[in-house]
Amino acid sequence: MILVVCEFDTKLKKSALEVLGAAQRLNDGITAVLLGAGASAVAPEAALYADQVLVCEDALLEGAKNMAQAVADLSEQAEANLVLISGSRGGREVAPRVAVRLNAPYLEDAIALEGIEGGLRIQHYAYLARVTETLEAVAPVVVATVKPNTQAVGSPKANAGDVYDVELELSPSGVKVLGRVVEKSSRVALTEASVVVTGGRGLGAPENFALIESLADVLGAGVGATRAAVDAGWRPYGEQVGQTGKTVQPNAYIAVGVSGAVQHLSGMGKSKNIVAINKDAEAPIFKVADYGIVGDLHAIMPALIEAAKKLKD
Repeated sequence: MILVVCEFDTKLKKSALEVLGAAQRLNDGITAVLLGAGASAVAPEAALYADQVLVCEDALLEGAKNMAQAVADLSEQAEANLVLISGSRGGREVAPRVAVRLNAPYLEDAIALEGIEGGLRIQHYAYLARVTETLEAVAPVVVATVKPNTQAVGSPKANAGDVYDVELELSPSGVKVLGRVVEKSSRVALTEASVVVTGGRGLGAPENFALIESLADVLGAGVGATRAAVDAGWRPYGEQVGQTGKTVQPNAYIAVGVSGAVQHLSGMGKSKNIVAINKDAEAPIFKVADYGIVGDLHAIMPALIEAAKKLKD
């Protein structure tokens, strides 16, 4: 049995659908877990991808400590031999704690998963995504995170699984959430976008990100930024792409004024099509780009935006 911890807001997040897809391809029974406020409303959707869904909205499910306890307890109840969690920021907080509680091996950021006798084999990126490593864990229970944007989403089943409300014995964790600040945007979420337009320090000034936003709006794309642009205060951290930001793997990645440091490439280098716009013909970004434009972005971007508008019309 595979226990899949599903992330959600008003519906299952793409990360949850990707982990469910990875679980389906392992061809084993699937128990989906929904933890936290609003879980019951999402349960019917999760039931389309799993054999059963376990739901808990306990008010004590705040913080990684109690989330990990809940996942570990449900794993034991379901007699799971594999626990899969998205390698999102929240998932990376919870998964190691689950592994410790279950005394289980922990495999991180899987990009490919394969069941083996008594365990799991995965592949993941190493050395800033320059190397792909193969790891194996053989144990009664294995905990693994799945790297976002590397898996095909799951397929709905003909017959929905059963949904069960569960009660857990949780204690106050000592962590109290005083409030949440949610970034609201009309644009598609960066990690779920099929097209991403990213700007770097080569834009010259924060107000020039208007060019990035304009192109993104025309293309229905997500907006990204390099660490240099974020560190300079030009863009919020939530838009940062790279080793210390988000990992994206869209169908098209448009890098504007981005030099292409290895830390940035590790977060977007596996995009299907990469377009680079930079005045420096020797910029490292051109080594990974499928299409490159060398020139002044302030002249190129307005023309590109207009061309995109005409194609859209």
